[in-house]
Amino acid sequence: MNTNDKTIEKIAKAIIWSAALFVLVILTAIIAYILAKGLPILNWGFLTQIPRNMGRSGGISSTIVGTLMVTAVALVIAIPFGIGTAFYLAEYTKESWATRLMRFSAESLAGIPSIVYGLFGFIFFVISLNMKWSVLSGGLTLSFMILPTIIRTSEEAIRSVPTTYREVSFSLGATKWQTISKAVFPSALRGITNGVILSIGRCIAETAAVILTAGTALKMPTSIFSPTRTMAVHFYILAREGISMENAYGTAALLIILIFLINVVANAAVNRLMEKGR
Repeated sequence: MNTNDKTIEKIAKAIIWSAALFVLVILTAIIAYILAKGLPILNWGFLTQIPRNMGRSGGISSTIVGTLMVTAVALVIAIPFGIGTAFYLAEYTKESWATRLMRFSAESLAGIPSIVYGLFGFIFFVISLNMKWSVLSGGLTLSFMILPTIIRTSEEAIRSVPTTYREVSFSLGATKWQTISKAVFPSALRGITNGVILSIGRCIAETAAVILTAGTALKMPTSIFSPTRTMAVHFYILAREGISMENAYGTAALLIILIFLINVVANAAVNRLMEKGR
């Protein structure tokens, strides 16, 4: 490598590091600003009381429950189908026009704006199937939205498992299913989990798709057929309408904390499972 190549490499590294540092500074500033505004609002009453007076007073307990219920419905539907499809594409099929079409479809679905998913969910689930605004309608719509993410990330994680793992398993007399469940899946678990975590974050932070399918009701949801308002929708309405910026910042701060805790707990659980597997 000559002097010019070394100089170009140093300049490229400097630009890359500068860009990464710039993004990190901006992200840290945004999070710090929201937490500084929102943390003083968080207290036991804010977390346990139902919103009153359109959100000007009271707490956000019903929106917390609504967020968890909608996200749970979406994950229960999307995770089995997403991971199953990923294993089918990576382990049970050969490269063909059909597999290329499935991957292209997943990539195309991942790029569709969330408002389009919301309109689809509103027309199909809320109106056509008469599910009305409900936790179920919102969860089904979000499951469609996060399915491509789970498929693509899971497939990449599965394909990253070394081929020797499969060859050794087959040489010991293991079946295809035993190889997948005992050798491939544990090795790909971290990558699969990362995709699920990304999907959870998208579910919790989504507004456009949820507001059209789950509704904006402030009362506590009693079943998956009840309308509800998620924390992201609650924050959006409070901020857009100027109802209560204090409560809006408090809701945003809780969203950040909740997503952070989910990431920490999920990674800790995966690490523990992988240690047991070893």
